[in-house]
Amino acid sequence: MKTQKRTMTAWKATIAVAMSNYIEAGAIIALATSLTLWQEAFGFDNGMVGVVAALSANAFGSAIGALIGGPLCDRLGRKFIYTYDLIVFMVGALLVTFSPNLGVLLAGVILMGIAVGAGVPASWTYIAEEAPSEQRAAHVGTAQLAWSIGPAIGFLLAVLVGPLGLAGSRLIFAHLFVIAAITWWVRRGLPESTRWKAQRAAEIEAGERISFFSGVAGLLKDRKNYGALLFLLGVYGLWNTVAGQAGIFQPRVYAAAGLEDPTAQNLLQVLVWSLTALATYFGFMKYGDRVNRRWLYFGGAALGVVAWVVLIFAPPGVVSLLFFAVAWGISAGLGAQAFYGLWTAELFATRYRASAQGMLFMLARVMVGLLSLVFPILLTSLGLESVGVIILGLLVAALLIGTIWAPKTEGKTLEEIELERYGDRTPVETPVPGNL
Repeated sequence: MKTQKRTMTAWKATIAVAMSNYIEAGAIIALATSLTLWQEAFGFDNGMVGVVAALSANAFGSAIGALIGGPLCDRLGRKFIYTYDLIVFMVGALLVTFSPNLGVLLAGVILMGIAVGAGVPASWTYIAEEAPSEQRAAHVGTAQLAWSIGPAIGFLLAVLVGPLGLAGSRLIFAHLFVIAAITWWVRRGLPESTRWKAQRAAEIEAGERISFFSGVAGLLKDRKNYGALLFLLGVYGLWNTVAGQAGIFQPRVYAAAGLEDPTAQNLLQVLVWSLTALATYFGFMKYGDRVNRRWLYFGGAALGVVAWVVLIFAPPGVVSLLFFAVAWGISAGLGAQAFYGLWTAELFATRYRASAQGMLFMLARVMVGLLSLVFPILLTSLGLESVGVIILGLLVAALLIGTIWAPKTEGKTLEEIELERYGDRTPVETPVPGNL
């Protein structure tokens, strides 16, 4: 009975913290489905469309948040971030909901992005630290599940409120405000990460001086971390550069592929993200702790490459569009983002785990932002096939890097992984959480 109660407590914490991912994905999709409407209402060109997208939760906005939030998460605790980040998000959501002009829209989009960037690395770190070792992929996968449900609901809402035009899009942002408020309230009662508290107590006892930069400094001081940083940037940064464009510009990609009806585009995206949620639950969460992760990753990444090959080069039509939706949806559930959240938590020590998350998330979002600045222009001027060469190159590189260098960490505690990676130089050991 006691073990069952601890398990239920762990899952409650996991679900509450994983809502950061629902909110982030929801913010991206809310903007993706409304960009054209904002463009028409405020009269800006395609270049400014790229700027708005680049400053959002999809790119530079979240990059700034991650740069701040990761180190703060190591400095002040995981709970500090997920206690306050959603307050900033709610302010941004209200600004977008009631924005009368481009300036207010940009301010709201940036604030939402900063909040997302601070919250998502903290959530992945907290979930992994509090999860049982034999169920770590299942718990971390909950964040990916929430991420998948967010767009599925977001695109469905876009279809339902479509007849309302821009007013309907404002309602979608208002719904994100409500979800963020509820999540913030639920999180107030969650405990701090047991591993972080033990690590901090050991540092205080040792008389160490802790500053905002301690996590980043510790991360970069040890050369053993460089290989992991490059590996994860290759897996997630490259894949996410593609997924970032798909998330914010997919309606325009569909239009370039011949599907111009907004309702049909949004319904297709509902299918994509519903399948992503199903693949996350029945694939990654069910088998990520039980099978060889290298081949699970390979299967998801390879399916993603095939999906884009068909969308880009197959004759346009219902068959190719449906094949893409099914293949890309399943691929995203088994692919880079879920593994990134898991591997980043496993490959770095507790004292700078969140800083590593923040740095990597920041770099990945910068990569998305740089391409977002020119993606709408490239798509219009060069066409889908030419832009598709860039997309496929990024996806194939992510596939190879993740498959070749996948770490074998399944079933091991975070302490065992730290000992294997750092040997006698491992940072201060911390006990397995007592509440699990």
